[in-house]
Amino acid sequence: MLIQLTMRKVEGLPVPGSPVDGIRIMALLPSRWHKDLTQATGDIVIRVRTDEPTTNAQVRAVVTEILTNPEIDHWELVTCHTLLARNHKEDAIEGGHQ
Repeated sequence: MLIQLTMRKVEGLPVPGSPVDGIRIMALLPSRWHKDLTQATGDIVIRVRTDEPTTNAQVRAVVTEILTNPEIDHWELVTCHTLLARNHKEDAIEGGHQ
């Protein structure tokens, strides 16, 4: 399952700058998840791929718990939605190469 997580500062004001908090959040996510930090200035956007069967609600619960960590508790999860995952074979066929 491919899920996109968006986090925003609790105060609601995006703060441009360092991706350090995004990296901290990624480090606290389960190691069995594949993670990609797609945006780290203003809102933090992380895509995670869970290889095991899981629900959006389960991922949301894990991330919400992680965001209680004192180092990153000034962030809140604002969206947690499933993305349509395509496999590499489909990409290769559409792109005309293998």
